[in-house]
Amino acid sequence: MNNQILMWSILVLPWLTLFFMNKEDIKRFMPVALFSALTSVLVVELGENLGWFIYGETTYPLRTAFYIIFGLNSVTTMWFFYFIYGQFLKYMVIDIILNCGFIYLFHVYFLGNRGLFHEVGITPLINVLITTIDGALVYGYQMWQEGIFACSERTKRTERTRNSRILQPEAAKPLDHEKRDNNKH
Repeated sequence: MNNQILMWSILVLPWLTLFFMNKEDIKRFMPVALFSALTSVLVVELGENLGWFIYGETTYPLRTAFYIIFGLNSVTTMWFFYFIYGQFLKYMVIDIILNCGFIYLFHVYFLGNRGLFHEVGITPLINVLITTIDGALVYGYQMWQEGIFACSERTKRTERTRNSRILQPEAAKPLDHEKRDNNKH
C-alpha cells in the first residue's frame, strides 16, 4: 500500500466511526478531542525541534504528523472518553496499555518499518511516559469541561427544554426591558 494512501486513510477513516456515536456524545467529547490534538501538536513540535524523532514522510501537502493527530488520535480520544470517562483509575491503566501499544507497535514497528517515523533522541518508554502524562492532562481538561455543562444538564431535567441560554456569554444574552430602556438614553 502506498504511504500516502495509508496516511490519508489514518486521517479520514476514524472519523467515519463517529456515525456509531450519538450526536450528543459527539458534542460532549469533541472539545476534549480538540484539546488532545492541541497538546499532541505541541509534543510533536517539541519532539521534532529537540531531535527526539523524525517523520520520514508526511501527508502531502501538510508538514506535520497531521494524519495521526487529527485523525486517529482525535477520534480515539472521543471513543475512549465515551466508554471510560468517570473512572479515572481504569482510564489511566487502559491509557498506559494503549500508549504502549501505540508507541511500540504502531509508531516503532509499523510506521518505522515503512520509513514514516523514527525515534532518534528518545526511547519508546520515555515517549510512552510523555503520552501518558498528556492523557492525564486531557482527562483533567474533560473534568473541567464537564463543570461548564452541569447547569445545562440540570436545566434539561427540571424544565424539559433544550434551551441552552445559560451557557451563552453575557454579551449574547438578551437584555431585560429595564436595561434595554436605560441603554437607549
